[in-house]
Amino acid sequence: MLRWALIFLVVALIAAGLGFGALAGTAMDIARILFIVFIVLFLISLIAHLFSGRQPPTPPV
Repeated sequence: MLRWALIFLVVALIAAGLGFGALAGTAMDIARILFIVFIVLFLISLIAHLFSGRQPPTPPV
């Protein structure tokens, strides 16, 4: 998901450089939304992992 956010960011920067303002704005909005969704999912995953209570396996000696 982060990859898609970065792709839309690059598209927005290229479109802005070429003078396509509406396309650049739309691509930037999509990139922003995808980035926020990525951050929310990451935080949910992190909190779930912290509260799961499982210990990582220890390597054999």
